[in-house]
Amino acid sequence: MSNVVVLDGKSLTLKDVVNVSRHGYKVEISEKAIQDVNDSRKIVDDIVREKRVVYGVNTGFGSLCNVSISQEDTEQLQENLIRTHSSGYGDPFKEDVVKAIILIRINSLLKGYSGIRLLTVEKLVEMLNKGVVPYIPEKGSLGASGDLAPLAHMVLPMLGLGRAYVNGELLSGKEAMAKAGVEVITLTSKEGLALINGTTVLTAVGALATWDAIQLAKLSDIAGALSLEVHNGISSPFEDELHTIRPQYGQLATARNMRRLIEGSDYTTVATAERVQDPYTLRCMPQIHGASKDGIAYVLEKVEIEINSVTDNPIVTPKGHVISGGNFHGEPMAQPFDFLGIAVAEIGNVSERRVERLVNSQLSKMPSFLVKHPGLNSGFMITQYACASLASENKILAHPASVDSIPSCENQEDFVSMGTTAARTAAEILLNSRRIVATEIMAACQALDLKGQTKGLGKGTQPVYDLVRKHMDFIELDKDIEIYDELNKATELLENESIVEAVEKVVELTLQEKA
Repeated sequence: MSNVVVLDGKSLTLKDVVNVSRHGYKVEISEKAIQDVNDSRKIVDDIVREKRVVYGVNTGFGSLCNVSISQEDTEQLQENLIRTHSSGYGDPFKEDVVKAIILIRINSLLKGYSGIRLLTVEKLVEMLNKGVVPYIPEKGSLGASGDLAPLAHMVLPMLGLGRAYVNGELLSGKEAMAKAGVEVITLTSKEGLALINGTTVLTAVGALATWDAIQLAKLSDIAGALSLEVHNGISSPFEDELHTIRPQYGQLATARNMRRLIEGSDYTTVATAERVQDPYTLRCMPQIHGASKDGIAYVLEKVEIEINSVTDNPIVTPKGHVISGGNFHGEPMAQPFDFLGIAVAEIGNVSERRVERLVNSQLSKMPSFLVKHPGLNSGFMITQYACASLASENKILAHPASVDSIPSCENQEDFVSMGTTAARTAAEILLNSRRIVATEIMAACQALDLKGQTKGLGKGTQPVYDLVRKHMDFIELDKDIEIYDELNKATELLENESIVEAVEKVVELTLQEKA
C-alpha cells in the first residue's frame, strides 16, 4: 500500500515523519524488526529469571540506581515510574507533534536494543493507526535523561491513565483507548524506562520544524523574487559566475533558484552606469538566504540520524551485554535546533526589511503603504509593524537554550541539554518567520497590482501571483478593511504548501547545490 510506512528502525525519513503525522499514513513493523525486538526481550527475561541486578530492569532510577527491586514489585515499579514522571506543564502538543513522537519512539524501539516486549511496541502502533493522541503538555523536559516528563504523558493512556484525544475529543486515557478499540496493558520489567528515556519529543518537535524550515527557505526565495520584480531589480547579482567563485552550497542554490524564478520576467534589469546596485535585501539574497539554507541542511542531516537511533538507557546488545550510558542526552540535537532557530529567524529578519521597502513610499516610489488614497486610509502600514514585532520576538527566542544547564536528580544528572526548549523555540520562530514571509508575498502582489505588473512576471513568480489572486482579491483600500483576514489567507497558502507546490510544477527549487 502506498500510504503505509514500514518501520525497521533504520530507514525512517523526515518525509515519512511528515506523512504519518500530517497526512494520515499508517505504519507497519518489518519482519526483521519483529525478530530483533523479540531477541532483545529474551535477554531481559533471562536477566529477570536469573535475578541479576541490572539498572533499569530491577533497580530504582536516576540517583536511586543502587536500590534493588524485587521481582514481585517489578510491574508496580513500571507504573510508578510513569505516574510520577508525568509532571509536564503547559498547553498540549498539537496532534501532528504527538503522532511524530509516537512514530519516532516506535522506530527507536524496533532497533532491538531496548529490551521491550513486542506486544508493547505493537500497542503504540495500534494507538497511532487508530488515532489515539495522548495529551502531552509541551513543557517540563530537560532533554536529559531524555524527554522523561512528556514521554510519561505519552505512555499514560496505554495503562488506562492520563488523557488522550480521539477524533478531536479529549477523554480520559481509559475512555480514549476504549473508544478507539485499543486494549490497555500492564508494563513489565525494563519497559517503562524503554518508553520514556530518550530524545524522542525534542526530535519530533525539531523534525517537523526542520521540514517547515525547508519549505520556508524556498518561500523566502519566492517572496524575494516577487519583491525584486516590484522594484524592477537588477538580476546581475544572481549570475552563476559570481557564486561559483564562493561556492557555498546554500548561496549557489539561492542564486540558481532566483534565476529560475525570474526567468523571462519583464520586470528585472541589469546593472547600468545610472543604476549600479540594489540594496542588500535584494542584492544579497544568495548570501543571506543561502546561509540559512546551509544551517537548515545541517539540521536535516542530524534529524535523519536521530530518528533512526537508539536513545534510551540502558541498552541491551544482541550479545547480551547491558550497557548503561548516555544516549538519552539531547546535546547532539540541542545545538542543531538552536542553530535552526537562528537560521529561520534570519529568514524572517530579511523578509521584514523587504516588507518595509515595499510599503515605504520613499523606498518603493509607490503610494505610501500600498494604498491608493493614503492618509484617509492606512493600508499596509501596520502589517510592517506586526512583522517588526515578530522579528524582534524572534531575536529573543533565538537565544540558545543549549548553553544552559540546571543539575537534577540529586546531582546524578548534573549537565542537561535543554534540547526540548531549543526545539520548541525553533518551532515558534518558524511560525513567526512564516507569517512575515506571508506578509511579504501578500504585499508584493498588492504592489504588482498597483504598478500594473500582473502579467509578464517570471516563470516561477507568475504562478505565485496567480495563486494568491485566486484566493485573495487585490485590496482597493478606498476604505480600510480588517486586514488580518487577508493575512490569514496568505499564511494558510504557505502552511499548506500550496505556493511551493505551484512553483515546483514549473521550476526546481533546491536547498543546496554544488558548483
